Amino acid sequence: MDDIIIHIAEIKKRIQQACLKSNRDPQDIQLLLATKTVTPDRIKIALESGEVLIAENKVQELKEKFEALKNVPHTNHFIGHLQTNKIKDILKCDVTCIQSVDRIELAEKLHQRLSAENKTIEILIQVNTSFEESKFGVSPENTIELVKQIARLDTIKIKGLMTIGLFSAENEKVRKCFQLLQSLRQQIIALQLPNVEMKELSMGMSNDLEIAIEEGATIIRVGTAIFGQRIYPDSYYWNENT
Repeated sequence: MDDIIIHIAEIKKRIQQACLKSNRDPQDIQLLLATKTVTPDRIKIALESGEVLIAENKVQELKEKFEALKNVPHTNHFIGHLQTNKIKDILKCDVTCIQSVDRIELAEKLHQRLSAENKTIEILIQVNTSFEESKFGVSPENTIELVKQIARLDTIKIKGLMTIGLFSAENEKVRKCFQLLQSLRQQIIALQLPNVEMKELSMGMSNDLEIAIEEGATIIRVGTAIFGQRIYPDSYYWNENT
């Protein structure tokens, strides 16, 4: 039990130090707990310690934990690759933001379902800033056009961009991913598109959160450094077919 509380405090300290280095206010950084494979009891420890923002990568896990967590105050985001046939499940589980919208087909299907239910939802556009075939996300060169297309759908509120940085020990290669996302954000802001806010940059995880903060991240997604190492490789969580 205590290890989760200790780990959260360690992450908060890292955030504070990164903000000090880059002359930013720690209050401007949201800590999102990536709860993939974590049991509801362990998630509750984090929530009861004062954390409020959690996210799953897989719809099935989201559904399985929803009932166990629904009476504990928190906010649910979704950060995994989303198939169109799972949209109805996402909406049933009170997800307030889908951080992984990367194609117009998904946005249009989401819009249809939201319209039918008289709902709206916030999203982030996921961008593949590392140019890796193994990663989901719209290509950087197609990002602005996708934002323009989705902005026409009035049930969907675009709040910013998300990326998964390069999994590399070479910090400058990782930094380039985050700099690219920030550059796209600034280009989109300059367009002043209706129904588009570029408030959030969701980037940075356990291994690279300091670099992300230095480059303007507003949401840091941390799982491993809080809940411990997982038994599955990263590819398990980003596999479209499961």
